[in-house]
Amino acid sequence: MAYDKFTVLKSTAVPMPIENVDTDQIIPARFLKATERKGFGDNLFRDWRYNSDNTPKKDFVLNNPIYSGKILVGGKNFGSGSSREHAAWAIYDYGFRCVVSSFFADIFKGNSLNIGILPVTVSEAFLDKIFKAIEANPNTELEVNLPEQSITILATGESEKFDINNYKKHNLTNGYDDIDYLQAMKDDIRNFAQGSIY
Repeated sequence: MAYDKFTVLKSTAVPMPIENVDTDQIIPARFLKATERKGFGDNLFRDWRYNSDNTPKKDFVLNNPIYSGKILVGGKNFGSGSSREHAAWAIYDYGFRCVVSSFFADIFKGNSLNIGILPVTVSEAFLDKIFKAIEANPNTELEVNLPEQSITILATGESEKFDINNYKKHNLTNGYDDIDYLQAMKDDIRNFAQGSIY
């Protein structure tokens, strides 16, 4: 399944300065019955977003109308816990295309890259600058430039580089998942199998 091509994303951001956000909080286990990657956004951070009677919790950031955008800014060690890929599905289905943190759990990071979410790892100092900028002005925009591998706080011009695997960068830039990548190479694969490429 192809995803949105990711090149340069300029957006406001939703701040969640909570450390050790695990996948069970991102999408509780009771919502993992579906096998399609649809509808999970409704239950993103379900137990943090809603009371037991399904009324929204007013103090949770996703229920605060002053925050919006396609970038989620999380605290250190985002996506820890179980390896459920549904956590990445929920974040994508909700509308986020980038998650920023100073540290990601490896499996969550891989799951995100596989479905079109860019996890951007920044220094703790730069993460703190992002949180402070959003706190000062909820309309603060960030620019995530995948070709340049940089993230910028547009209001201040402060920027930092981030690392990404070249293969995953190629796929995100083209909107590919692993199958799409192979499909794009099918002529080369066929020629190789027929012995015309060495």
